[in-house]
Parts: sequence; C-alpha cells; structure tokens
Amino acid sequence: MFDADADIATERLVLRSFGPHDERRIRSIVEARVPFLPPGAPGHLSGVRQWLTHGVHELHRSGQGRHLAMTDAEGRIVGAISLFKTSWGAGTTEVGYGVHPLHRRRGYATEALRGLTGWVFDTTALRRIDLTANLDNLASLRVAQKAGFTWEGVLRAAVLEDDGPHDLVMFGLLRGDSRLPSDTLPRAELSTVRLLLRPLAEQDIPDLAATGADPLTQAGTGVPRGYTEDDAREWVAASERMRLRGHGAAWAATDRTTGRLLLSLDVRDVDWINRTCEVGYMAAPWARGHGYTGEAVAAVARWLFAERGFQRLRLRAAPANTASLRVAEKAGFVREGVERAALGGQDLVVFSLIPADLP
Repeated sequence: MFDADADIATERLVLRSFGPHDERRIRSIVEARVPFLPPGAPGHLSGVRQWLTHGVHELHRSGQGRHLAMTDAEGRIVGAISLFKTSWGAGTTEVGYGVHPLHRRRGYATEALRGLTGWVFDTTALRRIDLTANLDNLASLRVAQKAGFTWEGVLRAAVLEDDGPHDLVMFGLLRGDSRLPSDTLPRAELSTVRLLLRPLAEQDIPDLAATGADPLTQAGTGVPRGYTEDDAREWVAASERMRLRGHGAAWAATDRTTGRLLLSLDVRDVDWINRTCEVGYMAAPWARGHGYTGEAVAAVARWLFAERGFQRLRLRAAPANTASLRVAEKAGFVREGVERAALGGQDLVVFSLIPADLP
C-alpha cells in the first residue's frame, strides 16, 4: 500500500491527505460547485464530513491508490491529485488531477504531477504510471507532456460525457524514463518589420475559414474541400496537439498594426535526430502580392536555425503554383527536383533551405 501519512513537498506545493480539518474549505468548494475534487466527492454539503472522515480514504484502504490535496504556501487547497487502479502485481498505477479554476494557469498541475510521480518511483516498486486525457482537453495534454509522459495513442470515442463521446489520449511514464518533457517546439512569438507571428487562436477561425475556402487555396493546397469554420477550428486544435507530440508547430502571421491574420504557417514532420522539418503556409486572399509569406517563412527559418538547432527545412509546391514557387525562391530556398505524384497524384517541386543559404 501507499504510505497514507506521507506528505510530498514540491517547490510551491504540499501534497497531503484530506482530513476533517479541511471541512470548511471543502464545504465552500462544494457549495460553489467547482468540479475539481476527486471522483466520489460529495455533491451536497450534508456529505462533506462523512467524505472527509471515511469516503476520501476508501481508495487507500482498498490498496488501490490515494487521494491527495494540493495545498499552496498558505495551506489553501488549490487542487487535487490521485493515484488509482493500482495493480501491485503488475507494477502499474494511474494518475489523475484537477485544479481549482481560480488557481489554474500557474503550473500547479504539472508541478504536482512531477512531485507525485517522483515519489511513486522513489518509494514503491511500481514500474509504470498511466494517465489519460480527453483529446480536446489541451490544458491537460500540456500537463502530461511537461511532466515527461509519452503520448502512446488515442482511444476513439472512449468516454461518454454530457455532450457525447470523446476520444481519449493514453499517456505512460516508465520508471526508466527521463521524466523530462519530450522534444517539442515552444509556443514562440516571432516578429518582423511588418508581421507578428503567434500561435493560432480561436480569434483566427473566421479568417482561416475564408482563406481555406478561397478558390486559389483550394486549388493549390491539400486543405479539405468546401472548407468551413469547423475545419478551421479543428486545425487550431490539431496544430496544438501536433506541437505537444513534438511533430511540429503552427503560427498565425498577423499585421503588426491592425492585428488581422494575413497567413497561417506551420512546420511539420519534425525529425529531431537530424533536426529537419517541412514548412507550409496558406496566405489570405487579402494579403497576397505583398511579400508577407516570404517574410514569415524567412523569420521562422532563422528562428529554427539559430534558436532550435535545425539543419534543414523542406518546402514543396505545385509546379503551377507560381506564387508559392516565388515565396520559396525569395526566402532563399534552393530547388532540388520534382516529387512525382506526391499530392493526390499531383507532382510537387521540392525546395530546401540550410543555415548556409541564409544571407
């Protein structure tokens, strides 16, 4: 069994067992209907005392886990984290967590997760810790990645919630893992004389939809036919999942003066061993012909080479897409050849850029 009396101290938090002395705080949380307490927490004030005395400890008494309160430097309960579904014979357990809405975006969940997983491997013989998160819960996916968990797969429609079925991401952390975040590109902002490049956001969806549905975009890229705001919304979410998995990153290039989206740009198919990736872009109809795309591509290339240690960027464009070919050439890319039947049976011209190509 887990040690029920052990407190786990991190830089800013103490993870400890719930107890009768927490009654006032738990009553206020239940009364406010703030959903972050462990499963089985009372839904009514009348059940608080019984839960703190007995219910919250049932998991430990069964030998299958432990519910812990996350407390800050002032002793306030700011979240909860639990171990459950422990199989001592198989050497596995699962972890789950929640943070009070008023205390989110401070890194508490990541800090608590790191502290608890370290304690598990230091004090028990368990060899693996599981973690699951909804595919559309980007905040929870970030916590798992930052705590060193490995994204292992997606269970389709695995959970049924009030709004319908949701896909579930399966993460795992093994005793021998480094426990450091996997290789990812940070959510960086870049700037040029005319542009601000920032991560894609909800506010970009209308302009992304208009750009994706434009006839030239439809003819020159592989975006879905009949592009809609739903497609744009999925791309915003998918781009962040791509980043969290270490597969790439995406930016909205906006006008530094007006803030309007001028183009979206992404890097994908990242090879971390050889430090290579491919760059792609989608220019808005109202932004074409002003050199914005080449300016944005050059800015990302310089950042990848100078700040992230990349050695090669690839860019592909349809032979008939003269505007995209000009972007590659103006950004300093070198034409290497033609990749036959590369996109829906269409040939693509292949360009590359290495650090020595930059002026």
